[in-house]
Amino acid sequence: MTESGGCSDGDGCSCSNADNHPTATDSHDGGHIAQLSVPEMDCPSCAGKVESSVRELAGIEAVDPQVATGRLTVEYDEAETDVDAIAARVEAAGYSVADDGGETLRFGVPEMDCASCAGKVESALGRVDGLRAVETRPTTGTAVVTYDRNATTEGDLVAAIESAGYEVTETTGEDDTATGQTDENGSLWTSSRALKTWVSGVFVAVGLLFEFLLAGANTQVGSVFGSPLHVADILFLIAVATGGQEILRGGYYSLKNRNLDIDLLMSIAILGALTASLAFGEALYFEAATLAFLFSVAELLERYSMDRARNSLAELMDLSPDEATVLRDGEEVTVSVDEVRVGDVVVIRPGEKIPMDGEVIDGTSAVNQAPITGESVPVDKTEGDEVYAGTINEEGYLEVQVTAAASDNTLSRIVQMVEDAQSNKTEREQFVERFSAYYTPVVVAFAVLVTLTTPAVLGVAWPTAVVYGLTLLVLACPCAFVISTPVSVVSGITSAAKNGVLIKGGNHLEAMGAVDVVAFDKTGTLTKGELTVTDVIPLNGNTEDEVLQCARGLEQRSEHPIGEAIVAEAGATGVESAEVDDFESITGKGVRADLDGTPHYAGKPGLFDDLGFDLSHVHATTDGGVVTKTAQQLCERNNCIDLLEDTVPELQAEGKTVVIVGTEDEIEGIIAVADEVRPEAEATVSRLRDLGVERTVMLTGDNERTAGAIAREVGVDDYRAELLPDEKVAAIDGLVEEYEEGVAMIGDGINDAPALASATVGVAMGAAGTDTALETADIALMSDDLSKLPYLYKLANDANGVIRQNIWASLAVKAGLALAVPFGLVPIWVAVLAGDAGMTTAVTGNAMRLSRIRPDENDES
Repeated sequence: MTESGGCSDGDGCSCSNADNHPTATDSHDGGHIAQLSVPEMDCPSCAGKVESSVRELAGIEAVDPQVATGRLTVEYDEAETDVDAIAARVEAAGYSVADDGGETLRFGVPEMDCASCAGKVESALGRVDGLRAVETRPTTGTAVVTYDRNATTEGDLVAAIESAGYEVTETTGEDDTATGQTDENGSLWTSSRALKTWVSGVFVAVGLLFEFLLAGANTQVGSVFGSPLHVADILFLIAVATGGQEILRGGYYSLKNRNLDIDLLMSIAILGALTASLAFGEALYFEAATLAFLFSVAELLERYSMDRARNSLAELMDLSPDEATVLRDGEEVTVSVDEVRVGDVVVIRPGEKIPMDGEVIDGTSAVNQAPITGESVPVDKTEGDEVYAGTINEEGYLEVQVTAAASDNTLSRIVQMVEDAQSNKTEREQFVERFSAYYTPVVVAFAVLVTLTTPAVLGVAWPTAVVYGLTLLVLACPCAFVISTPVSVVSGITSAAKNGVLIKGGNHLEAMGAVDVVAFDKTGTLTKGELTVTDVIPLNGNTEDEVLQCARGLEQRSEHPIGEAIVAEAGATGVESAEVDDFESITGKGVRADLDGTPHYAGKPGLFDDLGFDLSHVHATTDGGVVTKTAQQLCERNNCIDLLEDTVPELQAEGKTVVIVGTEDEIEGIIAVADEVRPEAEATVSRLRDLGVERTVMLTGDNERTAGAIAREVGVDDYRAELLPDEKVAAIDGLVEEYEEGVAMIGDGINDAPALASATVGVAMGAAGTDTALETADIALMSDDLSKLPYLYKLANDANGVIRQNIWASLAVKAGLALAVPFGLVPIWVAVLAGDAGMTTAVTGNAMRLSRIRPDENDES
């Protein structure tokens, strides 16, 4: 991953990594890192050729070809080579580099908080030479711009944004996690815009006082173009002058950029009312003042609502501390996290946040990982354990060796992916954008039609018809309609991230909420993915400890996972090993060794059958003359069990592997080993069914008997065993065809990648700190906790409901108000407060409900 750093003065280095353009940044050890897009590099063979070709250059320190993304990352010494030379070597290998002068920058534009604002910024940037792509994100107040640095400059882009009437507060590289700063909610209401609005409101109130309660004092004080001006009219004009400044300024930039948005429409409405009053004597001063004041209030409310949505993302960014305590030359030094390098040792005391990803090298403590993984219980950490930036040291003193730079740690990647998730639009969002392109022109045309025809058709006076037209202009902006989906997506995705679920796009959130089928991988997903001892059955008078002692001695030199599980169990119970001599592996059957001078065996039942034992008649160990519960079988002979027909098959039917331990003369005991089912698996499957999932399926490469046992234990509706990776993909494809709403596949990462990619939604387990899982899955459960799956499904389902509510409610209110205007049922203030500010605030508030959804006791084992 590219590390952020300052730009060099040469060879076209930039501070960003555009997805499709070569870029270079400083690495922390003094070298440079270049990223090139090589789309034709789509297989390991291609990657090998590219890497070999690039390594022929002098000064190349590291080459990382990433086939999955078609991206080549090269670390190099700028004194010996440069980006152009690297690109030439890629082309020499027979592959083209996509472009070679592109750069992507992220601009903080906090005042760009609605779709119409975004449109003006896009229009202004569209006139800049060398522009390649613009993505405006009003929900976070940022604009992401890709451009040709050989044709334009950062200053030109800033000037273009400012020419649209918006201030640029910050510029960062696309890979940086900072965003433009927004006003704090507390200061919004005392900002310059707010103060002008309150002054305007005072003059409107005083004007109303003279207009209706002090009519006798409302004398004429002058005239303009023959139209009389009274005291109330003067007060209303002052209200327009104070409250309407920002509106008219925005309207000017909208007109300049040829954007038919709310600022331009409101400016036309205000100026239209003033023109009708001053030039034609229609006395619409009150309407003009009301528009100026109420729309300014609406803008403040909209800004407040958007700040609430933005703060949900800002909270993620604030998880990591700004400073770290580093050990240097034996002393503790406090430095900015940006100055901490990979390999440094940071000190974390109780109660402090861990500033960087790293590995514990000294100390023991419980770490609260909830900010990253969503785990509610602190996790014990000791030497060798991994910790993540943003988590909290609860108890002890820790020294952690840094393994990732600040720009490349788990938290930074999560924040970046959450921000980027906004660009993956849902189907509903795409529909809204298409619809809104027609909505405004249609309503504006309707406003003109109403103004011209209502005097003749409905018999209203011309001043009233003009007011109707102005009211419709207010309703012509689709802001609430357009913002209804993205603000819901941001709320849902950031809420999920805070609870340990990373959703990499609104389209994935939407798809997850609609799936009919959830398919599970078995190993590492429904099970823990680690073999453990589940049963120890002592025989012929031996104890469990004696059986484990012999088994440990026999298996401690074995590298087989079953042997490792037995040794681990013996160690956990405190059983020491006997003295081992003459160890021998019996291929395909088991092992043999002398334990304290006596030959012993451990292996499959077939091994002891070959040694001449009668496995149908083995004496069980008793406790006070009573056969132990584990050893009770269907044998009619007292204190005797039939291993061949009963005990071994029963254990195998439960998905367990059986190991028999004994000497040449007697069988000492049986040990059963299995990949243990996760304790939360059964509850997860049951909860998904309660939430509305039609079908659950387990897909595994394991044998039929083991698969059936696990399937019955966790309660899935169906299972398919002995599947090769391509057969898993075929199974997913078949389910996708059968269920039109889609299939979610849950797996534990790399091995399940093909099936995850084939599913409608791919969900990876335990992705915290795992680059591959983070990159390949659509959704990642950051902790190794299957119980987060019902929470994810519920959140996605509720998000779809909220999006539908927002879209149709905003559309219905706008349409209803517009149709009621010609009949005199909608005063202009209702259009402003209900149709514009009211709906924008309502859809934002409704979307923020998603942030309150938490994994509850019903979603946990």
